[in-house]
Amino acid sequence: MLRLSKLADYGCQVMVYMARDRAVHSASEVASALGMAAPTVSKILKMLARDGLVASVLGAKGGYALSRYPKEISIAEIINAMDGPISITECSSTSKCTRESFCSTRGNWQGINHVIQQALDNVSLAEMVTPNFQVVDMSAIHSRGISV
Repeated sequence: MLRLSKLADYGCQVMVYMARDRAVHSASEVASALGMAAPTVSKILKMLARDGLVASVLGAKGGYALSRYPKEISIAEIINAMDGPISITECSSTSKCTRESFCSTRGNWQGINHVIQQALDNVSLAEMVTPNFQVVDMSAIHSRGISV
């Protein structure tokens, strides 16, 4: 199963929260607003700052702010800041693999990983701020005799 870590998911939620108003936010404020533990949010903000996605603001009203406009930050960057390079298999992101010389699937996995990386690169933080409601085709449910 392909799944983001909880830290990457939380990192995206923190960034979306901060992108809504582009203000300076304290870790405790973000934690309270999102219902997360303050130490977890502090850790996330430090990781995001290390990768240059947020900037630390000193002073009495200090905290963290986005370092770029939300449309300039990709979801891939946030995931990379939290989890390291996106990789669905060990060999997808590194060339050091003990099975490299006789693995018949490595090239395919690297291709798949590249497609996933591109897809996440093409989704901006700005897009994540706006809810994306999916229209459900109810005819498929009704045609199977399921009543709603």
